[in-house]
Parts: sequence; C-alpha cells; structure tokens
Amino acid sequence: MDIQRFVNRRNRFFDQMADGVAIFTSWPVQRRNADQDQAYRPDSDLYFLTGFEEQESAAILIKDGEFRRFVLFVRPRDPEQEQWVGFRAGVDGAVKDFAADQAYPIDEFESRLPDFLDKKANLYYEFGRHPEMDTKIFGAIEELKSGIRAGQFGPWTVTDPRTILWRMRQIKDDYDVKDLQKAADATAAGFLAAMKAVLPGMSERELASVVEFEFKRNGSQRVGFETICAAGNNGTILHYISNDAVIGPNDLVLLDAGAEVDMISADITRTFPASGKFTPIQKRVYEWVLKAQLAAIEAVKPGATYDEVSRAALEVLVDGLIDLGALEGTRDEIIETGAYRKYYMHRIGHWLGSDVHDVGVYHVNGKSITLEPGMVITIEPGLYFMDQPDTPEPLRAIGIRIEDDVLVVPGGRKILTSVVPKTVAEVEAFMADAGSWWRNLAPISVEK
Repeated sequence: MDIQRFVNRRNRFFDQMADGVAIFTSWPVQRRNADQDQAYRPDSDLYFLTGFEEQESAAILIKDGEFRRFVLFVRPRDPEQEQWVGFRAGVDGAVKDFAADQAYPIDEFESRLPDFLDKKANLYYEFGRHPEMDTKIFGAIEELKSGIRAGQFGPWTVTDPRTILWRMRQIKDDYDVKDLQKAADATAAGFLAAMKAVLPGMSERELASVVEFEFKRNGSQRVGFETICAAGNNGTILHYISNDAVIGPNDLVLLDAGAEVDMISADITRTFPASGKFTPIQKRVYEWVLKAQLAAIEAVKPGATYDEVSRAALEVLVDGLIDLGALEGTRDEIIETGAYRKYYMHRIGHWLGSDVHDVGVYHVNGKSITLEPGMVITIEPGLYFMDQPDTPEPLRAIGIRIEDDVLVVPGGRKILTSVVPKTVAEVEAFMADAGSWWRNLAPISVEK
C-alpha cells in the first residue's frame, strides 16, 4: 500500500476544513447469528482518508492554524485473538504503517475525547450513522459546555464532513482511476466467463457463482453489491437478487454485477441470450437499448450536464418504444406525460468509486450538475417488458439493460469496461462456442 496517497488526501481535507476537529469512525460490527459476525467491510470515508481497514477504529483530525495532527484509535495487539481471527496493526502499527501522529487503544476513545474537543469551535462529524458513537460525542460536548465558567467549551458548530469529502471522492485522481480500472478488469473477466459458461438448463445461481468466482481469482476481495443474474421475466425486475430460477433455452439473461478491488467497485450490465442467438424481437429491443446507450456515452464530456446525458438516452428509448408498438404518440408527448416510465423507470446512471452508488450530488439548486474530468459515471439505459396482460405480447418477459463505466476526461470520455462485447454481432460471435468456459477452466495464479 502506498500510504502517501492517504497522506495527500488528509492534507487536502485539512486545507478545506476550518480550525477544529474532524472525527471518522468505523462501522459497528454486526452480529450474523449466535456466535458469528457479518463479514466486515470498512467505512468508505474512514478508509479514504486513512487506508485503515480494521474494525473498531476511529480517526481524529485536528487543525489549529498551521498545526495539523492525525490520531488513530485502534484495537490493541492481542496474540490470542490474532491466533484465532488474524493480525492487528495495533497502536505501534497505526503510527509506523499508517502515518498516524499519535495512536491509542480504541477502549480509550471515550475518555480521551474531551481533551481533543476542548476549546475547539468546530466539529466535523457524520451524525446519525453510528448511534452509540453519536451518544459518546454529544455527551463529551455537553460535559465540556457545562464547564464554561472554568474556561472549557466544546464545539459550537457541527458540520457534516461530507460537504468536503463528497467533492474529493467525486473527482478521481490518477490513483483512483488506476484502482477503478483494476476493478473494471476483474468485473469484465467475470462477464466474459459467464457468456462462455451459460447453458440452457443452468440455474441463475450457478451462473452468478461463475461470475463471482472469476472476480475473486482476478483480485477482488468482495462484490460491490449483490449480483443480479436474471433470466427471462426476472430480467424485468430491476434489482432481482433471488437468482433461484432455471435459465430457459429462449431466455435472455440480464447480468448486473461488480467486483470490488481495494475498496473501489466497478459495475457492468450485459444482457445476452442463453442460446447464444437473439430471437428477432429480442434483437430489435436490444438494438434500441444499445443505440440509447451509445447516444448517452457520446454525450458524456466536460461541460455537459447529467440531465443532458440522461436526455440523450431517453429520446432514443422513447423512439424505440414507439417503433416496437409499446407506446403511441410523439416523442415529446410521451416524455412530457412520463408514459415511458412503465418500461423505463430509472435514471441513466450513477457515480462510481469507493461505493458502487458513489457519493456526489446530481443537482444543485434545481440545476443539473456539470460533468468534469475525473468524474466516473455508469451509463445504463434499459427497457423492461413484464410478462403481464397489458404488455404487448411479442415483448413480454423481455428485460434488457446495457451498462458501462465511463470516465470523464478532457475533451470527452473513456470507457473503462469496453472489453465486454455488446453489439449483437459481437455477443453472438463471442458466445458461439457454448459452454467453453467449463472445458477451458484452469488456475490463473499458478506460474506456468
């Protein structure tokens, strides 16, 4: 790990915060059942500023003019516990390996907190996410204010640090882009495997397991979100995660998944025929969705707005709905009335980064945000025709979404996930040797 990147981030945060204290805490550990905890995933903001991944930890940043200090509270070393569940950095490691100016055991956080808050006018803290920690911090502040006659006081102003962090996280630096490309490459490996592995009669869950297996062996520590592997009518359910149906011979498979690598997540969606060949009506719908995606991608560039990118896709999708016989009227009428929402009910995409639905605003004071170099956005239009009586019969049980991860660069855009086939010709050619992934499976981490 290059710890300097986290030092740089803290310096940027220090530059933008007022004199005072900023506190960031880890997520509470969640119990799964009788004596097992849920798999732990570090808090994105805490990790972004520190690189520290262990549970039961907290960071305090202190600024007073030119004085700046970074303090970590961590679990102390415990040989017996480490024998059972793994290595801890400990207090010494927090200083040596994570560049903390000071470090203390996490059990001392509450007792030392008043010293860090005393006579500090400003506090940066995300209230409402960690109730137990909220109580400790509020308690310390009120206790200090009760000593006002003795010259003590706690912060008078509380600011959400996300007013600074969201902007920092939204504009990716070279480190971020490199990590995001690694996540995109691992995700792409999963999709390429799935397209080579799918066979009619498989379960959705088995195909999803192929995807996640490839994620792991290509460097992913975990998935960025629950994998969506939806066959047939299930593909019309936007966030279908049951993955418990059988893939039929004439089904389309809508696969939406993302590998997380080093706390950065990618996000790809592809829709492909289980048989390896689109039916004529599947092909018609697919090509309208693809045309919409390409129009939106072309609209991504510095100076364009999020709404302009969204509108570029929407106009094509509405033209497609008219052509397919799903809606009647003119493009403008259908957009004005919102009639298209029956078949396209989500936005064009979302920011991508430390979280799969990454932080950052889309509108400010009612106006769409302007795209800037360093932003990463998913472009994922879709059409969803549920198998129900009021859906035109030829379109029933067809759900199609196509998604890529797009980096805004000077003069235009860069598609980070372009290696995964998406034109009809590319998809069918790539899937021509059905089931070949199973025949060619071999370790990739063993040197030949």
